[in-house]
Amino acid sequence: MEPTVSSVRIAYETFQKTAPAAQAALLAMGKAADEAGLDKTIIELVKLRVSQINNCAFCLQIHLNVSRRLGLPQEKLDLVATWREAGIFTEKECAALAWAEALTRLADRSVPDEAYEAVRRHFDENQLIFLSTSIATINAWNRLGAAFGFAPPIPKAAAAGKAA
Repeated sequence: MEPTVSSVRIAYETFQKTAPAAQAALLAMGKAADEAGLDKTIIELVKLRVSQINNCAFCLQIHLNVSRRLGLPQEKLDLVATWREAGIFTEKECAALAWAEALTRLADRSVPDEAYEAVRRHFDENQLIFLSTSIATINAWNRLGAAFGFAPPIPKAAAAGKAA
């Protein structure tokens, strides 16, 4: 059994204060991808899936909150972990999710040509560069969040329920 992070090792606020240039660089990468004109709901689905793979509760909660604000259907949020079997994702979403998984799971294998061919059917070269940048950025955030055990931000509705 793998060990788990049961408490915060380094708080996100400490990371922000200690490494503002690193935080700014990661935020700038994310902003560049966001401003490239890609469908924000696809980007959020990709960020959710990558955060699931990397076991980053902090990033998963952040991107669930963003996805809900963007109006992503709850069914997609519930089933993104099993997107291949779910039958509710568009071909474009599936191509982006497959690409995200391929770029995230590089330790044991190279990026398959099939994943590249599928994603290119739906994204032009410019879009693919920024989709890949978005995937690289969330992978970097996940590694920090998982390593340091950043506490997931509690949504306001959940926090209000806890106080009651």
